[in-house]
Parts: sequence; C-alpha cells; structure tokens
Amino acid sequence: MELKFQKKMELLEKEVILKSVELDDDNIEDFKVDIGDFNSKERFIAISPRCIRCNLCVEECPVGAISDSTYSKRARILENCVKCEICVGTCPISAIYIFESESLINNEAEDIKDQTLDYTFNEINIPHRIVRLNTIEMDRNKCIGCGHCVKYCPTSANKLKSKLYIEEAESKTYDNLDQSMLYPFINKQLCIGCGSCVNICSQDVYTLDRFLGPIIPTKNLLIDEDACVSCFLCEENCPSQAIVLNSQNIPELDDDKCIRCNVCTMKCPVGALNFENLNYNDD
Repeated sequence: MELKFQKKMELLEKEVILKSVELDDDNIEDFKVDIGDFNSKERFIAISPRCIRCNLCVEECPVGAISDSTYSKRARILENCVKCEICVGTCPISAIYIFESESLINNEAEDIKDQTLDYTFNEINIPHRIVRLNTIEMDRNKCIGCGHCVKYCPTSANKLKSKLYIEEAESKTYDNLDQSMLYPFINKQLCIGCGSCVNICSQDVYTLDRFLGPIIPTKNLLIDEDACVSCFLCEENCPSQAIVLNSQNIPELDDDKCIRCNVCTMKCPVGALNFENLNYNDD
C-alpha cells in the first residue's frame, strides 16, 4: 500500500509563520520565511483498530514499548519503540503496520504557488511468524456469559452455546452446567491460538497452550571495521546487549540476541553500522 499527498508551499510557509510569531503581533504579513531544500525518511509503526486484544505483541516486544490491551482499548505503540518490527511479524491477524515515510520539499518550480511539500507513505511487508493452537481448555463454571471473548475472536471459533449443544458436540456430560445458561464453546478446527479470549477474560476461564514460531529476520547488520572509531556508543545503547566491542575494540554481534532495531545504526557517529535488507518484499 502506498499513499501520497501534497501541501502547497505557500500554505506551509503560512503555518510556519503563525507558529513562530507572538500571538498578539499585529503585523504577521510583514514576516517572511525561506524554506530550503529538505528530504527526510522515517519509519513508524501503527496498530489498527482491528486489534483483537490478544497481547501477543505486548508479550513479545523486547523493550516493553507496547501498552497492554484490554476489552475497552487496543494495544498502543509507546515512545520508546526501537522499530525492531517484531510486533509486526508477530500479530496473528496482521493488525500492526510498519510504514516508511518520506517528506520532500519540491523547490524546482519558479512560481511559489506551484512549489510543494510531498509526502509518501509505503507499507513495508514483514514475514509473519507461525501462531498455532496446541490445546485450549475452559473452566466453564467461572464464565459469567459477558461475551467479550466471542466479540474479539478473529476466526469466530468461539461462541456462546447451551449446555445441550456443548454436550452433543463434545460427546460428554456436564452435570455442573446450568441448562438456562450459555457457555463458551470453541471450534478447535478454527481456533488459531492467538490468545485473545485468554487475555480479555476477567474470570480466568481459559488455559491456552500454543506454538509460536521463531522470529523471521528481515535484515542483517553490517559492520565496517575500518570506519569504526571504537566510541562504544553501539554497545552502550544496544537494548538487547547484542553488540559489544572485543579486545581489539571492534564491534562483535551476537546474532541470536540482535533484534534488528535501528538504535546502533542511529547512534553510530561515523556510519560504521548499517542494515542490509533480505528482500522478503520481492517474494
């Protein structure tokens, strides 16, 4: 998915002036601003309203940069996010997106009315981990019939059913269940083991055992030993302690610990650390 839009330069300049002058200044028209050439690229991550409140992203975030989801609110990316993309690849319903944005001042036109600030947003495709149900059990005596688990089940595997329906479907008698009540029933052929019902349920009805596949790396970190100045900034700032300087003061990477975030590459003052994409988008 790609989104593009433009803002007229004259409108941008007016916004800059309004934010720069004093509110009680009567001579705003006398202010001028000269915006030169500009190009900026940035990646950001967003969680869609489709969030099913499973909290898998919260559990798997290596730096605690995602707030817990509840029945009433979805998970939220926090300011300490390091753009490692693990949450994007972990979300079982692809409700977390990573975008690459580019802002470009176009000053080529001679008339300022034709000059623009161009914005481009490209969604980055990230390969997804396997999430699969092993087993899920229910203590139906704890259920209060609120239906929250049913609302957020992404495959409609979870339904509230009568005692008679459950007994016939499971070929088992439940003497402790009330004939007049509805209880959760999960079609295990449809359940993907996301854990939404487990996270949402306030009564601890569910016990889940699932298989969560390994993180699929999307890029490799390249270290230019000749450019490195042994400043230790990469080691000091790595959130997973994956990079350390050896006895020769050269960075060494523990590939198993590296979460492919952008911290070391952003901190390196001489550009000795750079990522090489593995080109999953071409598949």
